[in-house]
Amino acid sequence: MERPAGLCGLWALLLCACSGGGATPTETQPPVTNLSVSVENLCTIIWTWNPPEGASPNCSLWYFSHFGDKQDKKIAPETRRSKEVPLNERICLQVGSQCSTNESEKPSILVEKCISPPEGDPESAVTELQCVWHNLSYMKCSWLPGKNTSPDTNYTLYYWHSSLGNILQCKNIYREGQHIGCSFDLTKVKDSSFEQHSVQIMVKDNAGKIRPSFNIVPLTSHVKPDPPHIKNLFFQNGGLYVQWENPQNFISRCLSYEVEVNNSQTETHVFSVEEARCQNSEFERNEEDTICFMVPGVLPDTFNTVRIRVKTNKLCYEDDKLWSNWSQAMSIGEKPNPTFYITMLLIIPVVVAGAIIVLLLYLKRLKIIIFPPIPDPGKIFKEMFGDQNDDTLQWKKYDIYEKQTKEETDSVVLIENLKKASQ
Repeated sequence: MERPAGLCGLWALLLCACSGGGATPTETQPPVTNLSVSVENLCTIIWTWNPPEGASPNCSLWYFSHFGDKQDKKIAPETRRSKEVPLNERICLQVGSQCSTNESEKPSILVEKCISPPEGDPESAVTELQCVWHNLSYMKCSWLPGKNTSPDTNYTLYYWHSSLGNILQCKNIYREGQHIGCSFDLTKVKDSSFEQHSVQIMVKDNAGKIRPSFNIVPLTSHVKPDPPHIKNLFFQNGGLYVQWENPQNFISRCLSYEVEVNNSQTETHVFSVEEARCQNSEFERNEEDTICFMVPGVLPDTFNTVRIRVKTNKLCYEDDKLWSNWSQAMSIGEKPNPTFYITMLLIIPVVVAGAIIVLLLYLKRLKIIIFPPIPDPGKIFKEMFGDQNDDTLQWKKYDIYEKQTKEETDSVVLIENLKKASQ
């Protein structure tokens, strides 16, 4: 039987001498027997096998294995291999044996055993199954319903990790818009080995009509801390000192920070902060989880609002993408008087309007002085040639009436004088 082409160079290096008579250089090692596969917990796949039949008693057997994509190659004397992986796809393991008694001895042929994905319509499985470990206290998982599912489908989430003896069911199912979710307690224990494990998740329906979905959540990723708590703000040496407490369950070296400062001029500045310790006498000391930061260039006579958020860093965790929510804001400085601003908002428009009116009147008067009105020559010619309008005729009639009245009066006076003279 021929040796697989891809294994010639690898396994020739693994041959080692063995005392006593060994197999001949042309002898091929027999394959392993009784290769079987099973699933433990929710997502732990276990392969087991027996030693090859007819192996030389002088051989020290080693087993080489890898998955169907020839990844995760492993060489070990154990007749067992396990892998923690979501069971959403078909997974195959290939196993062979190697006798270490002779460097020239050929390895066995590979034996393969696969595990199929769960039964059911793939379109019915939930999508976007994601879990976040909140403040190392509880895990919150959410998902979207599959395409080929009924709107009234009742979902159930099961979870398991190494600190549990049995698989548990999540009870706190909720809905947020289109998403469905469930949260369960997951408190960090003091044993650091807990961080080296994962949480296995499975989501299915109660009636068994949809295809189950699986997820593996490493406990060193997808961690979202709670917001920190601002304890104190203080002006000193031309800067604003900010003091805050880390969220519970975290130490400062595992966190990164952002400090946001918003002043009364509506300017917002965000400062990135790595680990810092309080070195100011105005702050409390000897507090392990108390962090301080000085914001430069902040004047005491301005009103400033400060808030902080944190995230895990890669010193302790695999990812650094999940920021906490912003902390409750704290303010310092002289707060602007709202009554003054309201008064100014009312007075300024009135003053501006009055100034515009005065300016328009002044400009109109100035225009008259600089550019006096020019008489209309047409009116003069109209009066000269008798082309008079109604107003002119009225004035003419008034002059004639006044003249007649005066003549009549003079006549009466003259007659009276003549009578006196005749007497």
